[in-house]
Amino acid sequence: MDWGMQNRISKLIKPETGRAVWLAIDHGYFLGAVSKLEKPQETVRPLLGFADALMLTRGVLRNCIDAKTSPPVILRVSGGNSIVGEDLSKEAITTSIKEAVRLNVSACAFSIYVGAKYEHQTLLGLANLINEAQEYGIPVLAVTAVGKELAKRDARYLSLACRIAAELGAQIIKTYYCDDFHKVVEASPVPLVIAGGPKLRTELDALQLASDAVGQGAAGVDMGRNIWQSDNSVAMIQAIRQIVHKNASVSQAEELFNSLKK
Repeated sequence: MDWGMQNRISKLIKPETGRAVWLAIDHGYFLGAVSKLEKPQETVRPLLGFADALMLTRGVLRNCIDAKTSPPVILRVSGGNSIVGEDLSKEAITTSIKEAVRLNVSACAFSIYVGAKYEHQTLLGLANLINEAQEYGIPVLAVTAVGKELAKRDARYLSLACRIAAELGAQIIKTYYCDDFHKVVEASPVPLVIAGGPKLRTELDALQLASDAVGQGAAGVDMGRNIWQSDNSVAMIQAIRQIVHKNASVSQAEELFNSLKK
């Protein structure tokens, strides 16, 4: 692995712990202005100091994030779909590697839809992106998207999707937590981070999700709504960090969360 690739990955996954807490705010590229992300700059500003990286689109990066205070960037480079469109899996590359270099990103993120109508299109899109990014030492984060078919989030399906992404050359994979998640980890030769998914019922549920995931081998989390849709988002991201980077128990993280929100 080239020096530049190693350096970028070391900014995303902390060498001290081998783990990461990323903040996902790329939802608008297909969902529009979701609750509490109508004004990204206001939502994200107090969280920047606690995120190991931001995952977002170039539009939000340029218009809403201060270049002087931003953590490392994972640039969402796929899109072309919407929640009201024909099929969520109809997604393709929307930016260029030159754009990623110009924005000084630490990785590019691309969604694949294994088993969906446009599976072939997204898998070839990922492969082509990896080919181009490799020339510039930029790692690619493959996102194992499931569209609206949440029932796909089981160990058998996710193991298949993650392994395919790794075989195509992705350096890191973002996937979902599921029962027997350790089987998904075992199937992938590259690090996995888990998505937070839709807002869970309570903050405690999100803390438990993070704990279960890293406990079964995840390299960290890329959470969005379960952090910034919390009424106490700054406390929430710090509690998640305690679990991921400090191996805190769920009860310890909950205690920290309750103390910080006061």
